[in-house]
Amino acid sequence: MKKTPVFLESLVTNMLRLRAICPFSWRVFQFRPISCEPLIIQMNKCTDEEQMFGFIERNKAILSEKQVGCAFDMLWKLQKQKTSLLKNAEYVRDHPQFLTLHNLATNKFKLMNDDTLVNVLYVTQQFDIKLLSEFSSCLADQHLYFSPLMGKIADIVHRNLETTQDLSSLSVLMVNISSLISRHFQQQLVNKTELLFDTIDSSEVNVAKSIAKFLRNVRYRYQPLLERCNNVFLSNVDHLDLDSISKILSVYKFLQFNSFEFIIMAKKKLTEMIPLCNHPASFVKLFVALGPIAGPEEKKQLKSTMLLMSEDLTGEQALAVLGAMGDMESRNSCLIKRVTSVLHKHLDGYKPLELLKITQELTFLHFQRKEFFAKLRELLLSYLKNSFIPTEVSVLVRAISLLPSPHLDEVGISRIEAVLPQCDLNNLSSFATSVLRWIQHDHMYLDNMTAKQLKLLQKLDHYGRQRLQHSNSLDLLRKELKSLKGNTFPESLLEEMIATLQHFMDDINYINVGEIASFISSTDYLSTLLLDRIASVAVQQIEKIHPFTIPAIIRPFSVLNYDPPQRDEFLGTCVQHLNSYLGILDPFILVFLGFSLATLEYFPEDLLKAIFNIKFLARLDSQLEILSPSRSARVQFHLMELNRSVCLECPEFQIPWFHDRFCQQYNKGIGGMDGTQQQIFKMLAEVLGGINCVKASVLTPYYHKVDFECILDKRKKPLPYGSHNIALGQLPEMPWESNIEIVGSRLPPGAERIALEFLDSKALCRNIPHMKGKSAMKKRHLEILGYRVIQISQFEWNSMALSTKDARMDYLRECIFGEVKSCL
Repeated sequence: MKKTPVFLESLVTNMLRLRAICPFSWRVFQFRPISCEPLIIQMNKCTDEEQMFGFIERNKAILSEKQVGCAFDMLWKLQKQKTSLLKNAEYVRDHPQFLTLHNLATNKFKLMNDDTLVNVLYVTQQFDIKLLSEFSSCLADQHLYFSPLMGKIADIVHRNLETTQDLSSLSVLMVNISSLISRHFQQQLVNKTELLFDTIDSSEVNVAKSIAKFLRNVRYRYQPLLERCNNVFLSNVDHLDLDSISKILSVYKFLQFNSFEFIIMAKKKLTEMIPLCNHPASFVKLFVALGPIAGPEEKKQLKSTMLLMSEDLTGEQALAVLGAMGDMESRNSCLIKRVTSVLHKHLDGYKPLELLKITQELTFLHFQRKEFFAKLRELLLSYLKNSFIPTEVSVLVRAISLLPSPHLDEVGISRIEAVLPQCDLNNLSSFATSVLRWIQHDHMYLDNMTAKQLKLLQKLDHYGRQRLQHSNSLDLLRKELKSLKGNTFPESLLEEMIATLQHFMDDINYINVGEIASFISSTDYLSTLLLDRIASVAVQQIEKIHPFTIPAIIRPFSVLNYDPPQRDEFLGTCVQHLNSYLGILDPFILVFLGFSLATLEYFPEDLLKAIFNIKFLARLDSQLEILSPSRSARVQFHLMELNRSVCLECPEFQIPWFHDRFCQQYNKGIGGMDGTQQQIFKMLAEVLGGINCVKASVLTPYYHKVDFECILDKRKKPLPYGSHNIALGQLPEMPWESNIEIVGSRLPPGAERIALEFLDSKALCRNIPHMKGKSAMKKRHLEILGYRVIQISQFEWNSMALSTKDARMDYLRECIFGEVKSCL
């Protein structure tokens, strides 16, 4: 057989590794006294497969690794002599002695030399991909995912992919070779899997698990395949054990794949397992899987049992429990103390990424213990001084920046500088965030370190720009964007990133439009060119876009308050494409979609009817129970905002307002004014003629909070509060059955109510003073309620033109008494 020199070199390397792994076995091989020649001569005399299989049956107990290789080689020589290769291959593959030969090869592969290994691999894949998949699993069991032999297997799979029909074996191979494949090969495997998926039985849970694991390994959230795998899991949920459910939930979490139905079923099944798991290993697995989706009673039971077992936890188990507590947002001080004592004991054994996770979770859980953080800091610094891998340095620096004392010395800064030329955008963004955090916190070192930190920021900016300018493929750029949040990007790098995306604008298509839209949503940067392209792709390629991608596509338009030229066609096409899926879309995603559309003043009746009905709201309530507290609160708040928007902007739908109690609870936490607001309040009091002519933090009907409110009579004269029968801030009763009477109708004839809103940087786009969606929607609502709305931009208020008190006073007078209605 012809051999490629590259593979020979790789296989030699692999054999050296295997010699290091099993020196004893290798010595046995070296000094085996029995001669191989007689048996090999016998094999060469075989004239057909039956003779070969008889030979194998008689000699299976004494065949050496070299003779096993020769047997494979001989079978392939006999096979090539046949006229019907496919028929004969099936005969060989199904023969029991071929399985015997395969098992011998599996047991002896550590002892085989490079030529024998290549022959076995080559011949195995000619007869049965199942044997090749099992061989790859042997390597995977020894964690040889990056070995040259695994590379050889990946090459064989690639060359034979078109004729492969066994998805069960292919799915195993996909998982095992996932660390070595290109993006193009990854897509080929996904396409092949889709073609073959219908060939498997609906009970093939292991195949679906392998496919999901492959998608996780390559970080590919491919919705169509995940849904098909999810359907298999739903059909077989009664047969899933703790380990399977745990792994499936882990994949879903990593890929951010939402399946309300599966989680509800998994929750029920896992809850039934609580009394059955009485060993730390199984109970930790249950705690991690069930904890984040459990109800209050189950959470209480899990935590109390974990407290009893906590002293028996290993370091790995303690880390898993800590991560689950972070997901549960559980700040149980007793359990945190027990778990951290185990972590402290094993701290020296954790890897940098694990140390980062420990730091993140303990910071989130508000853990405070000086001795623990002192040891953690010492360990992180010692790792940093010896690390030369960019990703590892980034992880360590990020962990250090989260500590109570995030200061980094010159040695640490020099370590960052040393790896900058090799960093990708994720590393550079992480470094920039960490440096900015140091500048904010390192008060003790400001005199000595600020100049060096600022210089480091400049270098980060330089290398970031350089990397973006050298980008030559949107696909490669997408890979780096996947784990990036645009709002963490430094301003100059963000501008360069948007310019790079605009350069590749023509490459945006139905495959990547969702990812690009999601990234833009996180940047707060308004690029009309990119948004117009996204809208165009959605309209032109809608049939190829998965319906569940639609919410991500619409979101940047909502966040950034932008209408593309073909607005109605774009939104109409997107909503129409999703209509038939409204019943199966996860409830909270449907709420987010409805809110996004409402900010754009788009109110599709079918969508609103799907949300505002008893059955859907009951499903939503069930889902809120399995979401984390913060996520649940966010969903409830968006539902309230959507309810408010529909009541105010679409009264003809007669959808009732049912969020009084929620808003009253939420607004109990409204705080006082910040420094800028206090300054504006005092100036407003002077401009209006007294403190009794202005009110701060006013709640309107439907619970919008107005920064400042005043009333002018028909002669533009301020009215003091108390001179008429209006108790501002007091909420009128709003029965469900009738529309609310707007505030303006209660004013004296000719009077007007004015709302003054201070817009900070969060209310505006990062690159231009353009109002974002929520601020624009609030302005519309206040106007419907009878207000004249004056919006004061932070950038305008802090500009050179308004640098004196007199200038600001004149500005306020002009806004209130002049014709200016918006000061953006």
